[in-house]
Amino acid sequence: MTKKLLIIGGGPIGLACGIAAKNAGLDYEILEKGTIVNSLFNYPLYMTFFSTSERLEIGNIPFTCTKVKPGRQEAIEYYRKVVENQQLNIRLFCEVKHVEKQNNGIFKVETTSGNLFAENVIVATGYYDRPNLMHVPGEDLSKVRHYYKEPHEYAFQKVLVVGSQNSAVDAALQTFRKGAEVTLLTHSSVIGERVKYWIRPDMINRIAEGSIRTFFNSEVVEIQEKKVVVKDQSGTLHTLENDFVLAMTGYRPNNEFLRQIGVTFSTDGLDQPTYDETTMETNVSNLFLAGVVCGGNDTHSLMIENSRIHAELITKAILKQN
Repeated sequence: MTKKLLIIGGGPIGLACGIAAKNAGLDYEILEKGTIVNSLFNYPLYMTFFSTSERLEIGNIPFTCTKVKPGRQEAIEYYRKVVENQQLNIRLFCEVKHVEKQNNGIFKVETTSGNLFAENVIVATGYYDRPNLMHVPGEDLSKVRHYYKEPHEYAFQKVLVVGSQNSAVDAALQTFRKGAEVTLLTHSSVIGERVKYWIRPDMINRIAEGSIRTFFNSEVVEIQEKKVVVKDQSGTLHTLENDFVLAMTGYRPNNEFLRQIGVTFSTDGLDQPTYDETTMETNVSNLFLAGVVCGGNDTHSLMIENSRIHAELITKAILKQN
């Protein structure tokens, strides 16, 4: 059976696309390789959103929160309730392996649950599942983590945190306050300007007082079982005793997946996929993009609050096909 629409990704924007499709009477299904809002589920336990709750709402469904800025748990509860309340057609733990547009114009979507077919496909896969690697010897050691969950595991350990944005600063401060000996290393010359305004001064003060040793304009050279070799801005090598490396180096969308379907990309270094901003349709007809996947390597340009509109734009475009 061929559906009108398959939505790849069950994050907030994928859910928003499902709501819009349902309200328009389209035969749709959402495919999610993990649980509901899988990326948010994998966020740090105590993560607080920069956005306020109303900016995280989808489908005009109120997000009631006692705090000005909700945390990970409140967001997970909200989006789960949205799925339940809207009775969204979502298939969980169903990973899409390949998408091919056949000669008859129908998309064949190969998944871990079998092959599905659709007239239209939306890719709303985000980028959190693919960390930016450092590409240094020893990065594959079990002590190296590209995801940070909570600080207890690192208590009284020697921890190197790599990065200078929100994830790195959160990890550095939280592990420091649980008794870890924390060193921060970053390619930048300052703590990131996009770091949450209520956290950035705390980090700057901890650096100034010497509580968290910091290497600015520096890089990791090699990771060993009990040591890390880093190079500072003068080119001097430092060997640090180390138990864990938290590589908070950011994440990137799966552009290779889109290229396999036939989507073209910009050549300006941002590697942004080609799409019509009025319909979100790519250069592959009836293949649409929604959410942060549209930004290419510029992963900070699109968020839940400014990409919710993609769901309505795509639905209108699909309805015009009839």
